Amino acid sequence: QVQLMETGGGLAKPGESLRLTCVGSGFTRNDYSIGWFRQAPGKQREGVACISRDGTISKLSDSMKGRFSISRDVAKETVYLHLSNLEPEDTGIDYCAYTTTSAQLASWLYTSWGQGTQVTVSS
Repeated sequence: QVQLMETGGGLAKPGESLRLTCVGSGFTRNDYSIGWFRQAPGKQREGVACISRDGTISKLSDSMKGRFSISRDVAKETVYLHLSNLEPEDTGIDYCAYTTTSAQLASWLYTSWGQGTQVTVSS
């Protein structure tokens, strides 16, 4: 019954920032993690970062060059991905996903996915 919904994407100019929001429902366990994944045009989906319920963070994205941070509000079942100094290469669909495993960014470990939110960076 876990459901996720991403918001916050849209059109941004290079150098601007966006905050993506993942709102979940049906979180009944204490050992879950939420990951953010990006699929750029013509490329495979790759993990950006994930955060566990207790705040453990894993950041594995090389393409983002650290221009992001992840945080969560447990009470609101919400996870945020802050994107800064955006570049055209950041264009893609960003997904959040849920797993009951440890905070890892292997997509096959995630059992529930949002519909994605489009991020377009262009001048």
